[in-house]
Amino acid sequence: MRRLRTWLLIVVGVVVVLFVVALIAVPRVVDTPRIQALIATTVSQSLGRPVKFSDVSIGILPLPSVVLKDLEVAEDPAFGQGAFLRLNEAVIRLRLWPLLFLRVELGDFILKRPMISLVQAPDGRWNFTTLGVHTEPRASGRTRSGGGGGSGVGAAGALGGRVKIEHGVVTYETRARGATAHYRVEDLDLAVTGGPQGSLTFTGNAKVKPGDVTVKISDGSLAMNGARTLADASVRAKISVEGKEIRELLALAMGPEPAIDGGVKGALTVSGTVGHAKATGDVELTNLVVTQTRPACPEPKKRSLALGNVKVNAVWEAPRFMGRPVTGSVAGGSLTTNATVTLEQDIRVDLTELTIKGVAIEKVLVDFLCQGYAVTGPTDDTGTLGVRLADLWHTLNGQGQLRIGPGRVVGSQALALLGNLARVGGAVAAVLGGDLPNLGSSPVEYDSITASYTITNGVVTTRDFVLSGRSLKITAAGSYALASGVLNLDVGVATGRAELKGKVTGTASAPSIRVAPPTALRDVDPAKVEKGLEDLLKRFR
Repeated sequence: MRRLRTWLLIVVGVVVVLFVVALIAVPRVVDTPRIQALIATTVSQSLGRPVKFSDVSIGILPLPSVVLKDLEVAEDPAFGQGAFLRLNEAVIRLRLWPLLFLRVELGDFILKRPMISLVQAPDGRWNFTTLGVHTEPRASGRTRSGGGGGSGVGAAGALGGRVKIEHGVVTYETRARGATAHYRVEDLDLAVTGGPQGSLTFTGNAKVKPGDVTVKISDGSLAMNGARTLADASVRAKISVEGKEIRELLALAMGPEPAIDGGVKGALTVSGTVGHAKATGDVELTNLVVTQTRPACPEPKKRSLALGNVKVNAVWEAPRFMGRPVTGSVAGGSLTTNATVTLEQDIRVDLTELTIKGVAIEKVLVDFLCQGYAVTGPTDDTGTLGVRLADLWHTLNGQGQLRIGPGRVVGSQALALLGNLARVGGAVAAVLGGDLPNLGSSPVEYDSITASYTITNGVVTTRDFVLSGRSLKITAAGSYALASGVLNLDVGVATGRAELKGKVTGTASAPSIRVAPPTALRDVDPAKVEKGLEDLLKRFR
């Protein structure tokens, strides 16, 4: 036991002596001016960008290292004259064992609180895609400058060990889609380790701003595989995302309204290349609430619609985000669709295989949109929709099948078609002596509303609209423009005693109706009927 203790003390003593010798050797082995030139040249050649720093010093404790002050990597001139990366201090560890043999080998490269600027041009190009591209031949002799122990530093010396980013900040500016948006990643901790044949592995975590979304990166790998630039390198990684509030983040992409509150969590797998990466996985948006100012609403003007949790089987491949499927809830019902969001000059949303079941339509039309011509009742809908968000009402396209009811017409107009049809029914009731409900004083109850529809550039067309009730049946065929409210409808109103046909034109807020009197009214002056219709319509404006 005593002999073992003696040997342990000897080993410890030898290690301590070797460590002290290495520390004493550092100032003698490291030629500061030459190591400064060596680092600048080697890193510049590796990145294909000018690299500069104001000063180099040698640190001994806690481990031998080279300290670079005011390090700066130049920007691609095509993106401006600023810096791609800048920081106050970078530390390059020196490998301890080679120092004992009077050789300098660079170890971990630690970047403390760097500022990194990522920029995307209008054509989709990134400023980092030219990293590693050499536009001028380099003199090979300069890579050997280093004196003393310089021969121990090869061309890969600048990345001799790990590259670590501590508490970094990344600003992301996109100039695509005709506008400029700024995002920010804070508290970036990233560790990159060199591997065989120029491959790299990496892990890290960060927070995306605005908002507070945490991103964690694991099992990351980067392989050049003969790629000419960093953008062409193959990349793989696992990314987890979690945040309690995404409102501010979404506002940058979509504008301040409608505001979308809620959280996000998800797990994604990244593949492809650095310049054209693809991410797939599952994302869940939690407790979503959409809020928008509605000038037509009574106080409060700001109205909210709860969407609950939305689950997305996500695929991101620039410039498209796809959800196949997207499932969620709204107003007590369910929603399922395949969604594609394309980020180009403006944002385009395409929904296919859209299925809505059991939605309480009054929660949307009355409580959120404050439509005075709303209806109530459980709503089912199937179909497709496509729209550009910058001009919603003029670019909406799609088709589908709609069913509402049982429910009531609760407003002075109904949803576009229904508003005018209800007016025609009310006019007939006034002339026929009360076969139909008195629309001027109470809601109209119905068993169902059904229709197939086509939407072309914001104009809704139907050929088979039917409202069915106990004593009333209204049919319609024609078009309604969502933006202007312009109507062009052929309508029919059937009761137990008669059937009326007419034409509805004008707008939803000021419709004009022409009728062909039914057989029961053949002796009534048509002008008097039309005058009665116009008087009745004034009650609903």
